[in-house]
Amino acid sequence: MNLHITRFLIGLGLGLSLVLATSCDDIIDVEPVYEKEKVTVFKNLNEFEYALTGAYALFRQTGYYGNGSATTGAFSVLPDMMGTNLVETNEELGNYITQTDWVYVADDSDIALTWQAAYYIINQANQVLSNNIEQFKTADEKRVNLLRGQALAIRGLVHFDLLRYWGVSYERNSTALGIPYKTTTNQEEMPSRLSVKESYDKILADLKEAEILLGDVDKAINIGSNKSYIDQLAVKAMLARVSLYARNYEEAEAYATAVIHAYPLASKADFPEIWKDASASEVIWSVAYSAGQGSPSNSLYYAANNRNGYRPSATLEAMYDKANDIRFDAYFGSAERAGTERRIVNKHMGRGTAKDNLVNWKVFRTGEMYLIRAEARAMQAGRESLGLEDLNTLRTARINNYAPVALSGQDLIDAIAVERQKELFAEGHQWFDLKRTTRIISRTDCGSASQCTLEPDSRAWAWPVPQGEIIANMNIRSQQTPGYN
Repeated sequence: MNLHITRFLIGLGLGLSLVLATSCDDIIDVEPVYEKEKVTVFKNLNEFEYALTGAYALFRQTGYYGNGSATTGAFSVLPDMMGTNLVETNEELGNYITQTDWVYVADDSDIALTWQAAYYIINQANQVLSNNIEQFKTADEKRVNLLRGQALAIRGLVHFDLLRYWGVSYERNSTALGIPYKTTTNQEEMPSRLSVKESYDKILADLKEAEILLGDVDKAINIGSNKSYIDQLAVKAMLARVSLYARNYEEAEAYATAVIHAYPLASKADFPEIWKDASASEVIWSVAYSAGQGSPSNSLYYAANNRNGYRPSATLEAMYDKANDIRFDAYFGSAERAGTERRIVNKHMGRGTAKDNLVNWKVFRTGEMYLIRAEARAMQAGRESLGLEDLNTLRTARINNYAPVALSGQDLIDAIAVERQKELFAEGHQWFDLKRTTRIISRTDCGSASQCTLEPDSRAWAWPVPQGEIIANMNIRSQQTPGYN
């Protein structure tokens, strides 16, 4: 077991250390190429590009998409653990119980780890944006656009992800507490929490500027099956997701449509291969994983020692047409232990026939874009029939012998919500979907969890600011998330 002592390098004045005990399978310290303490001036565009590479690498931290033995990826599989899709088994060691039982407090180390991981990525993106990269525009404007555009997209996306956990509301113009928005590398800066509206304003400003810049670049950055970089279409996918949360349905529809036109749904033959990295069909952006860089799914079924920490819920599995839905076998399977068959998650098992949990993490893909557009259309007057068309199109692509249905009103909205649960299983959405819609959890398949119901008024829908931040940042001390004071 390796012991890592990692300082909170999030630029928010956190003056404490975090002690993390991790196994050899965990990836905690993803060293960025540059930190403010080491480099204050970048001499050429290559150095900016190295810094940007460091920002991409940091997405693999266990506090973000990465997944280890003692902490889990906050934006990969944890949202399904916190909802109803994934069920704790008696093989689980209790590593995630504070999150899955919704009993977290301000001094919870996993809450702090996610806060740290996100601001660590933001700090790295700000290295690109805060070191006078504009001085190179005259000589190579399109390359500057490429680098700045990616950095702005990363900064906007990560702040949005923070808002998904820490935002007290998702309403576009809400004055409720949002997040601190970091745009500099100044480690002495102590920003306060903005309102949700102000947070959205800055997120959208960064993403929309990125969209413009990445439309005027010197080269394509995703060639063939490589989808490891954020290009203009990936930013449009980000804007579609953000707009849906903000209930700006016209923009959500428009951005999703732009992506759908470029990325059609996978064929029935290709779809199962997406999860083995054998096909990049409908993948818009993914975080690349190689051997030695951890895994986004170790806490589910860990094949190396045949440990099934979290299984798919029986309630969820019953939602699928098991004989005809191609997602069923792609997403679920069985594994024997001591003569007992257990249900497991197949979805992120490994490349080809491997069972090492080593696959790229698919952050955005076309299936989500169809669901965003379907919901956005269903919520707009006069566009409901188009939302139904999207729902039927997605189901036709996933289900053999599917017969289109006729739905309207709340029935259509409910059907789209169910389809999101089925399509996006174990992709980091369910907790946030519940938070932005019903704000009710009732686990009919509760497994080993001690908490099975979460009410709409629970404080748990928004995470507490880490206690270390409260102590160190005088401007945030009076802004603890309601219910955690």
